[in-house]
Amino acid sequence: MSLLDEEGNQDESLESKTLSAEDQVKDHSTGTRVVAGQIFLESGKSDSQSENEENFHSQEEEKENSLEELNSLEMSNLLNKDLEETEIQSPVLTAIGGTADGEPCHFPFLFMEKEYAECTADGREDGRLWCATTYDYKKDQKWGFCESEEQSNKRRQMQEAEDVYQIGMKILNESSKKAQKKVAYQYLLKAADMNHTKAMEKVSYALLFGDYLKQNIQSSKELFEKLTEEGSPKGQMALGFLYASGLGVNSSQAKALVYYTFGALGGNLIAHMILGYRYWAGIGVLQSCESALTHYRLVANHVASDISLTGGTVVQRIRLADEVENPGMASGMLEEDLIQYYQFLAEKGDVQAQVGLGQLHLHGGRGVEQNHQRAFEYFNQAANAGNSHAMAFLGKMYSEGSDVVPQSNETALQYFKKAADMGNPVGQSGLGMAYLYGRGVPVNYELALKYFQKAAEQGWVDGQLQLGSMYYNGIGVKKDYKQALKYFNLASQGGHILAFYNLAQMHATGTGVMRSCHTAVELFKNVCERGRWSERLMTAYNSYKDGDSNSAVVQYLLLAEQGYEVAQSNAAFILDQKEASIVGENETYPRALLHWNRAASQGYTVARIKLGDYHFYGFGTDVDYETAFIHYRLASEQQHSAQAMFNLGYMHEKGLGIKQDIHLAKRFYDMAAEASPDAQVPVFLALCKLGVIYSLQYIREINIREVFSHIDMDQLLGPEWDLYLMTIIALLLGTIIAYRQRQHQAIPRPAGLRPAVPQQEPPPEHQPPQ
Repeated sequence: MSLLDEEGNQDESLESKTLSAEDQVKDHSTGTRVVAGQIFLESGKSDSQSENEENFHSQEEEKENSLEELNSLEMSNLLNKDLEETEIQSPVLTAIGGTADGEPCHFPFLFMEKEYAECTADGREDGRLWCATTYDYKKDQKWGFCESEEQSNKRRQMQEAEDVYQIGMKILNESSKKAQKKVAYQYLLKAADMNHTKAMEKVSYALLFGDYLKQNIQSSKELFEKLTEEGSPKGQMALGFLYASGLGVNSSQAKALVYYTFGALGGNLIAHMILGYRYWAGIGVLQSCESALTHYRLVANHVASDISLTGGTVVQRIRLADEVENPGMASGMLEEDLIQYYQFLAEKGDVQAQVGLGQLHLHGGRGVEQNHQRAFEYFNQAANAGNSHAMAFLGKMYSEGSDVVPQSNETALQYFKKAADMGNPVGQSGLGMAYLYGRGVPVNYELALKYFQKAAEQGWVDGQLQLGSMYYNGIGVKKDYKQALKYFNLASQGGHILAFYNLAQMHATGTGVMRSCHTAVELFKNVCERGRWSERLMTAYNSYKDGDSNSAVVQYLLLAEQGYEVAQSNAAFILDQKEASIVGENETYPRALLHWNRAASQGYTVARIKLGDYHFYGFGTDVDYETAFIHYRLASEQQHSAQAMFNLGYMHEKGLGIKQDIHLAKRFYDMAAEASPDAQVPVFLALCKLGVIYSLQYIREINIREVFSHIDMDQLLGPEWDLYLMTIIALLLGTIIAYRQRQHQAIPRPAGLRPAVPQQEPPPEHQPPQ
């Protein structure tokens, strides 16, 4: 039966039939039974029936679990009173149509030797909910629908939308090909048109970023507004972002704050992160470190709970400005040719190349996608060659388990032992974890401490982290917060995210250190920026490299709202280059100025210099030399920027925003040359120019006639100075005459007096050097 035929049968209501229930029973063969106006087969249930039954039981279990949590006597009494009042005051459900139209539903009622405490779809092929109006349905045959035909159609439509959504998500999750993902989004688009909330969330973000659907800010805004009306935290957060960035709407920081707050109350982590940054930087709200701490800590808890032993994926922070100046250098990305070269070496048996590629594929990053299958293969090859590092990483992969490598404590332990026996710190740390948590061996804190110390002594971050945790919690050792702080600091220098998290907790609570809200917020912010949403940094970069600046700038703007400094500077860079057509030309520089300002506040030197440039030239603001001077001075003093020093020298030379002072100008030029070798040539030219200006200025300041009138030639050259001068003039005259006579003698004769003899060129080896 086709889908349309099924829908046609479902639309057919019981009230449209003219036969009575008794006549319908007579018309059907044995082995079937008419239940609530539908044929019920004794042999089994339809999928929708068993699905509804499961939903019923799961709802009952949820109610029982929630009641069990309220275990105090006082709460139980209050709850019982509330339940009694609810039973008395709850509206009575009235049957619609059927054989008992208008009569109240009877709960519980007996059907097929089973009691039902609420409406059911059992016994009906169309899935419409019904109830009996007496206790025994079989005896009295009194029934009616619990929902109107419109409500039933709506519920069936939502079920159909859910089915379409699941098909789309299955294709999306199982395929890595762009074409397949586009097909998946067509399913999601269809489900979104049927008002499926999760599908609308997916589609609205795809339209916003241009992910597998054509970018359409206006359509995404309409979907976000619809989601917000339905109470979707994702929709509320996204609508807040649109108002904050002024995309598709007039910018309003007040409205943005309202939507962000509702999104955070609904549990959206990105909304919490945005609010944390806003309270930390004082954007649209009064600056409050404690409020920022509350939001950041909540997000950091979720991020830290997702971190595995391998440390998760690597966050790539590529600056577009650096990438343009030095392509491929500043990004840290590996060129395809270089990756292929390493693969060639690995295939030839180069153990170091195998281990390096294994680590790249295990964590992902530097242009290499995370691929546990390839990582496992490379580590296996290196381990078979006797490499202890590869053995240790195989142990980590078996310890954690994945779709590629089945979890096995025994296998992990074997690899860890082999690596540890060879003195490998990764293996020692893994063996320490096994003894600490009893993975494949009995728990032994002394051995765990011993192996962690060995790993930490060799500088391995996991060993330092676990050693800090043991001292912090007093496991196997006496509790010592100073030692814990020491090892957490060492691990944080190696970039371990959990070390940052633990340090943040210590500074937030004042455990082992003086409480510092500011330090705690900065550490928690660092942890939050390692969350899964950081993957969008690479997505935005790839969009920019593919020439889709509109998609890239929207993605960077959202990440900028979350407080990513690199996203703020990249969004400002794209706007500065006027590459994003979705932003009006008049708004480009003011928006770029805003994000340069936020990036500069987080310590990015180039952004600080850009702020100076914008105020110097009047980009997005009025020309203000004094403000430009302040920004250049900050960049010079705090970040020792050669560019800022050079600009300060120029401003002192010209007297722009500051009193003209050639001596200070020279000082700043010299400082710029010392700060960077690249500045030496422009500084040399600037100093030459400055020397000429200084000379001209000196000449202007003195009177030439007065100078010569005060010169005493007798005192300077002696009393016979006039004789010396005449002798010099006579010598010069004689030299000129002799030169002229020699030039006259060298005049050649006319060409016709004798035949010209062609001169032979000397052989090449005897030619004079050029």
